[in-house]
Order: sequence, then structure tokens, then C-alpha cells
Amino acid sequence: MTLSGGPVFWILLAMAVASAVIFFERFFELRRAQIDYQDFIKGVVNILAGGGEDEALSICEDTATPVANVVATAIRHRNGSKMSLRDAVDSQGRAEASRLDRRLASLSIIGQVAPLVGLLGTITGFIKTVMLVNSQDIVARADLMDAAMSAMTSAALGLMVAIPVAVMYGILRVRMDRLVVEIEAAASQIVGYLSAPKEAS
Repeated sequence: MTLSGGPVFWILLAMAVASAVIFFERFFELRRAQIDYQDFIKGVVNILAGGGEDEALSICEDTATPVANVVATAIRHRNGSKMSLRDAVDSQGRAEASRLDRRLASLSIIGQVAPLVGLLGTITGFIKTVMLVNSQDIVARADLMDAAMSAMTSAALGLMVAIPVAVMYGILRVRMDRLVVEIEAAASQIVGYLSAPKEAS
């Protein structure tokens, strides 16, 4: 049975390697991006209450996470209207979510395409089997079995790539969605704090 050398095998191997690289890069990036946003907002609000806008901005820049970037945007636009403040924060939130979502689409595509590539290899293998039968009066059983097993192996390899990729995508999507919720919650809290004095005045 031929397990290597064919184009389908190398395509699936490249997909497996690419998906592993994407997963670990995104996993550690999302892990670094996650903080206790409630404690962070409380700390920033306490500093802002004491008039330390520059110190609050410095803390946000040093933290350098999506939540911190959204809060920093809110602080920079604190002197504008509530609508402009909300628009700026929403725009930054979308930018942070888009950055976090980077390459996740590629992982999803690999998971969807891998079984199809395996199926293509299977069909190609069975076509070769039929051609082998038609081209010779007597076909050795070993040759026939080798061609058939190679065809079925392609489908198995496609699933062996697709199933782990689907799991990896699910893990990253859960982390991504949790971060987006935290970004939205942090944005609402900081906008509410910064706009409250203007509404009261």
C-alpha cells in the first residue's frame, strides 16, 4: 500500500502542518490577549477619578491587550460627545475582534477542504484501479489490492486531518467569542463611566 509519494498525500500533509502552525500561533495569541477585564477597568476608573488620565493611558499602552486598547481609545476620546465616544470605541472594538479572528478562517477552510481532497484521492485511486483492470488481461491480486487500498487511504487521511482541525477550530472559536464578549463589556463600562459626568452636568 502506498502511503506517500502521491500528490494527495503531500497536499494533506501540508494542510496538517499549516493547521498546526495556525492553531498554536492563534492559541498563544488569544491566551496573551486575555486579562481580568473587570479588575482592569476598576483600576483604570480609580486612576481616572483621581485625574490621572495620562497614567491611565500609560497603563493601557503597557498592558497592550484588546481590552486595554479599547479602554485607551475611550480615554483619548473622553472630551467628545457621547456619540463620538461610542463610535470610536465601537470602531476600535471591531478592529480588535478582526485582529483576533485573523487566520481562523484559514483553519476553517482547511477543515472543510481536507475531506474533499481525500475524496479526490480516493476517486483518482479507483480510476487507476479500473484502468489497471482494463489495460491487462490478467491482473495480479496484489496490484489490485494495492491500488484499492491506496484509494481508501486517501479518504482516511483526509478525515485524519479534518477531524483534529475541526477540534482546533472549535477551541479557538470559544476563546475568541469569550474575548469578544469581554471587549464589549469593557467598552460599555468605560463609556458609561466617561459619559456619566457629561450627562449629569
